[in-house]
Amino acid sequence: MAIYALKRLGVALLVALTVSLITFSMVYISGDPAITIAGEGARIEDIENIRKYYGFDRPIFIQYLDWLWQAIHGDLGRSYSLRVPVADVIFERLPTTMLLGACAITFGLALAIPLGVLAAVKPNSIFDRAALTIAVIGQAMPTFWFGLTLILVFGVMLRWLPITGQDSWWNFVMPAIALGYNVAPAVMRLTRAGMLEVLASDYIRTARAKGLRPMKVLFKHALRNAVIPVVALAAVQFGFMLGGSIVIETIFQINGLGYLAWESIQRKDLPMMQAIVLILSIIYVVITFLADMLNAFLDPRIRVT
Repeated sequence: MAIYALKRLGVALLVALTVSLITFSMVYISGDPAITIAGEGARIEDIENIRKYYGFDRPIFIQYLDWLWQAIHGDLGRSYSLRVPVADVIFERLPTTMLLGACAITFGLALAIPLGVLAAVKPNSIFDRAALTIAVIGQAMPTFWFGLTLILVFGVMLRWLPITGQDSWWNFVMPAIALGYNVAPAVMRLTRAGMLEVLASDYIRTARAKGLRPMKVLFKHALRNAVIPVVALAAVQFGFMLGGSIVIETIFQINGLGYLAWESIQRKDLPMMQAIVLILSIIYVVITFLADMLNAFLDPRIRVT
């Protein structure tokens, strides 16, 4: 287990380092960052002063090492537009996005796993085909379109739920459903496939032959092994949701990292965009690493691969 954990940790660190390099290069993707900061019509003298002030005149590799060292110590630079430390704004908004992501993944798993189990128990039945049809529709449905539909139905027509803001838990219901429903189809299909494979295995036949109750066989023996791949998929889907939060938080006016990313794009605030991409990517790497460890704990066969 320790060797496997060290291998996965090494991979995670390599991915994090690669992400940091890509994130740093964002500054130069749009051209000269000094010109971007100075704005259109700026004088050459002003552009040169900005270039020297921010250190853009140094070798790029030295700039990267300096930026990485400061980021490791929690210094993500200063916002061009807000004129405050980027880290202060990031960690003020981060809990909101994490709360939204947690609510969304909880809803997605709570919806998908029972549907997958029921579909596997009665394969090729009307319920199974209906569940697969819903999964296909859900996977093809754009998140923003589903979010707008929820607003129209439950916020405007029925007026059951608040449309924008984050004053109470009710404000997170529609955003969590919009994000979670997009995650549910893949989890449901994987749960169904895993359950079908496990239910056809020899040890399940043996458990049934011993006269164990069907519900005990289903949930204690079959489901426990069928959901092991779901752990890794849930981690991947959580990462996708963090990226999708940009759209959902903008639609529902939730002051999280997603909405902050949209504001930063509008303001051309490069340090803020850098930090958001870096933080979300690191969170994704950490969650994936933890999911690998949980998978190895649940399934010892993974440790020897």
